[in-house]
Amino acid sequence: MLRLIPPPLHRAAYIVAHELRRRWWRLAKPRLVGCRVLAFDGAGRLLLVRHSYGSRRWMLPGGGVAAKESPLAAALRELAEETGCALLDARSIAMVDEPLYGTINRVHVIGGRVEGTPRCDGREVIEVAFFDPAQLPDDMAPALQRSLPDWIAAFVGEPDQGQDPKVLALEQR
Repeated sequence: MLRLIPPPLHRAAYIVAHELRRRWWRLAKPRLVGCRVLAFDGAGRLLLVRHSYGSRRWMLPGGGVAAKESPLAAALRELAEETGCALLDARSIAMVDEPLYGTINRVHVIGGRVEGTPRCDGREVIEVAFFDPAQLPDDMAPALQRSLPDWIAAFVGEPDQGQDPKVLALEQR
């Protein structure tokens, strides 16, 4: 049904909804729980997205964790919604509390290997691209720029018990 709305109108609705949500968070200060996805391709490149709302900076795919939804399930859902891709060998990398518009967002960072060819829908997501972790774009939030090296190192250095490390390890640079 949402595909019946023309993309420019849909993008405008995301912008309005995001502004209303920001104002609500400042007033109500709800407890937020979210996820971010470190999705790597076979060459060890990291998938980043730009949304049609908010800062429009490059960021990790992700979003809110719904009530009674696990962070892992939310990460798989968000990656599929935002890029059309699946996440293989997914595992928890970190959990951080971040200030967000007057409240705190508890963010679960989930890492894995991306399966599929990412695409943007031109509605919520306006751009998707893979980046070499050593050459990330400058147009990212400073907090993400500071945290990413540690998250990447945690993902590369800690394969799941029982998983083949050759399958999970990224090419060392």
